[in-house]
Amino acid sequence: MKGLLIILSVLTSFLTNLEQKTLKSQFTVTVSEEVNAPMNFPGEIIMQGSKFRLEMFDLEAAYDGKTMYMYSAQTDELTLSNPTEQELVEANPLLYAKALVGVCNITERATQDGSQTIVTLTPKDQSIGINRFVLKVRNSDLMPLSVEIKEGKKTSTLKMKEPKFIQSDKVQSTKDDSIFSLQADKNTYINDMRF
Repeated sequence: MKGLLIILSVLTSFLTNLEQKTLKSQFTVTVSEEVNAPMNFPGEIIMQGSKFRLEMFDLEAAYDGKTMYMYSAQTDELTLSNPTEQELVEANPLLYAKALVGVCNITERATQDGSQTIVTLTPKDQSIGINRFVLKVRNSDLMPLSVEIKEGKKTSTLKMKEPKFIQSDKVQSTKDDSIFSLQADKNTYINDMRF
């Protein structure tokens, strides 16, 4: 029981940290399957709690706590929607960890030098679609370093590049959540799917 409390306290402290601080990081997502060569996709994320702003490919996505914004430069279209909890979890793997806590067995181990903690979440019921979720956190500041999601023969790995917690006023004020929304030009097509 004591071990479970320690594990949950590392994971709980990490998730609490994400609620209270604004994380900014460049990242690379690597998707690999047993039969195909891995594919790498670079991007950047800024997040605080469930709110985020993400840039990847020619897409920008943001969520301000109520509205999801998806902008495609290729089509010059901004889509606005009220996302479901499932859509938010799929868009942000760090939120996925929070959603998995209640339905997974949790183990943790320190890296050999003790500077990082590796938290592994394994679903109690394999029908939820993943085999395992592995989160690597730097111990000194509870900074997320990587996430690996294993789904059958496919593995998706998100590696943070120089992640840091920033003062939100150095980027933009988060009081009005403007950093977590997207604005359209006058020529951009707006597809408003909110109800």
